Amino acid sequence: MDLALLRTFVTVHRAGSFTRAAALLGLSQPAVTSQIRTLERQLGRPLFLRRARGVTPTTIGDELAHRAAPHLDALVEIAETGPDAGRGTRTLHIAGPPEFVSLRALPALAPLTARGIRLRASFTGDTEELLDGLAAGRHDLVLTTARPRGGPLTATPLCDEELVLVAAPRWASRLSPEALLGSGTDAVVLDQLPVVEVHESLPFATRYWTAVFDTGPAAAATVIAPDLRAVREAAAAGAGLAVLPRHLCEEDLARGRLVALLDPPVPPLRTYFLVVRAGSLALAHIARAHEELVRAAGEW
Repeated sequence: MDLALLRTFVTVHRAGSFTRAAALLGLSQPAVTSQIRTLERQLGRPLFLRRARGVTPTTIGDELAHRAAPHLDALVEIAETGPDAGRGTRTLHIAGPPEFVSLRALPALAPLTARGIRLRASFTGDTEELLDGLAAGRHDLVLTTARPRGGPLTATPLCDEELVLVAAPRWASRLSPEALLGSGTDAVVLDQLPVVEVHESLPFATRYWTAVFDTGPAAAATVIAPDLRAVREAAAAGAGLAVLPRHLCEEDLARGRLVALLDPPVPPLRTYFLVVRAGSLALAHIARAHEELVRAAGEW
């Protein structure tokens, strides 16, 4: 079996698309399609089901990818590092929400630089963009709050973070928890206040409102900043209320820069997943990074 055909097959399996695979391999889409058809003829089995948007592997395709990908990855590692791989350097590409990667992931991975691993981080909170980039080979590891469903990606639950509704003291002084929790109109009262968020769709406020008040927020955001650290600073400066992960605002709560407006019996949680391409943990530098993040998450 031609190794070049197997390499193309594994790339298509991971990318989920002939078009994305062609871009990764530096080939034309017709060339990739032709190679996959050649491999299917050699095996006498279909490897992919063609869909309107990309391809889905058959069970035969999944089995072949599971068997072949780790060995192809190992060959690529040897080719890139040479026979003296112990002293070679590898680059790890990690992506995820900016504040989580900055404050959690990168500090946890810092020890790897002493082992010859270079780190490159990309920031985005868009789950679809993260998973597409991972499948297409632009990232080695991604941190996301949505578990991928099937396909060439595998996810490990990493940690849960509690979400807290906060505001600056001058706003909090206008809202007593007793009035909020006792009146039955808490969501209505809060909807009268300005909101600081990361996106116009109010992802954090919506998650909190739905979990605590069983409804969605009615107000539009007053301030939009696509980084939770910026949201925190704007809220602390009095721009409005915000929903933040507790780890991101715990120090500010202790110092009184921010005040938790409510203490619900069951606080809303957000789960982070560590996602990799199937078979990529056969590469030593990705496996080490995965282990470091899972170990560090036990203390988060």
